[in-house]
Amino acid sequence: MRFRDLREKVWEANAALPRAGLVHWAQGNASGRDPDTGLVGIKPSGIRLDQLRVEDVVIVNADGTVADGGLKPSIDTASHLHVYRNRPDINGIVHTHSPYATSFAVRGEPIRMYTTTAAALFGGDIPVSGLATIGEEEIGKEIVDGIGQGSAILLRSHGVFTIGASPGEALKYAVYVEEEAEIIHLAQLHGTLVPLDEDFIKEARRMYVEDYGQ
Repeated sequence: MRFRDLREKVWEANAALPRAGLVHWAQGNASGRDPDTGLVGIKPSGIRLDQLRVEDVVIVNADGTVADGGLKPSIDTASHLHVYRNRPDINGIVHTHSPYATSFAVRGEPIRMYTTTAAALFGGDIPVSGLATIGEEEIGKEIVDGIGQGSAILLRSHGVFTIGASPGEALKYAVYVEEEAEIIHLAQLHGTLVPLDEDFIKEARRMYVEDYGQ
């Protein structure tokens, strides 16, 4: 199989989405870019994620033409490619419809920083984009214009997009976006919440970037 390493990384991220409860059936997608060749692997359109095989991952060029694979690439391919063209530091994108985070997107409400974990991971509020048409570059433009230095954005009335240095990192952020949204939802049932202050968020983010992990 050609492009096995890229395909396996993208397959792993896609296969994890339903296991983590972030999507159902054929919803959502994950992609990855090979920084050496610029080729992008992405989920094929309409394929159930629990039935996706490594060899099903479609490899496309930067202009969207299929370089390898027998299936049609995701309908979001143009948007993923727009992000990659405008963010050379990004090599992984994940899109989910995770319910708690998407409920914020439907309300047009950013996810604010209420937990120290979210502060460390995201370093600031998770913004909401404008409405965008599915299937063109428009979603990608909303991501690039709205995500700033963050790693996650809510697409208004649609779902969640996360970015990272790899598909695996983008997946991690997607999991934690949903966790934060669920925590906020549950906490709001019991009263008014007070978000963390800006200085605390900055310090939590600094610690995570400089000190956390191996």
